[in-house]
Amino acid sequence: MEWQQIEYFQKVAELQHMTQAAEALSISQPALSRSIARLEEELGVSLFERQGRRIILNQYGKLFLVHVNRILKEFKDTRQEIKYLLDPEHGEVSLGFLHTLGVNILPDILSGFQKLHPGTKIKLYQNNNVSLLKQLQAGEIDLCLVHHSNEDPHIQWEKLWEEELFLMVPATHPLADKKSITLDEVKDDPIISMKKGFELRKIADKLCHKASFIPNIAFEGEEVTTLLGLVASGLGVALLPDQKDIDENKVKKIHVRWPGCTRQIGLSWYESRTLSPASKSFMKYIFTHYRN
Repeated sequence: MEWQQIEYFQKVAELQHMTQAAEALSISQPALSRSIARLEEELGVSLFERQGRRIILNQYGKLFLVHVNRILKEFKDTRQEIKYLLDPEHGEVSLGFLHTLGVNILPDILSGFQKLHPGTKIKLYQNNNVSLLKQLQAGEIDLCLVHHSNEDPHIQWEKLWEEELFLMVPATHPLADKKSITLDEVKDDPIISMKKGFELRKIADKLCHKASFIPNIAFEGEEVTTLLGLVASGLGVALLPDQKDIDENKVKKIHVRWPGCTRQIGLSWYESRTLSPASKSFMKYIFTHYRN
């Protein structure tokens, strides 16, 4: 069954006249008749009854028309939706981001972008670094804000900024009043950390190793706000990026002067995959406003 046959059938069913339908479709009547005959042969049933010069749908034709109308409407709607998505001002961007960016950085990025592109829809996917890159590979997201790329040569990564990681301690902690420390000063403290597999956990473990101690992990979590809540309750200390919603009456952030506690954040995309105009606009915006 060909798509053209379906469209021809719909027009004949609408006008109930072969000659008029042929004129409306700008084809010859014999060609239209042959198309309808091939369609009926493929379906194994007649769809029309002839009444003089007019033709009317029989019970099988009426049933087939219901589905044809639905199919053609779905096609029309899908084509319009695709056209809408390809409009840079009314398209869609699927953006992945690290959990730790959800409170501090992402709202600023999105609010700034949508002031310039208010019609663009942004779908957000929050996950850890490894999972985000897998989603990018699978085509589930267009772009992602991650710590680094992986070995896949098709995944591109460009640095946007470098952010400091602070030692977060309870306000009652002996080090709370210090402006800076070395990381080994908390080697005996219970550590509150992200779960294994999270990039921030990998960075923290490497920094502790560089400071010559194995961290005593007391609690693990997936959300920065949860970790900060545990710190505020006096259950341990945590190495985290700065956060806007820190309650300074309960949590103190301390600069770590050694080893240097930083991480890089960049934008990743899949090189061989065509990006929508909306996604390209987002890339241009973030590289213009947030690079370095």
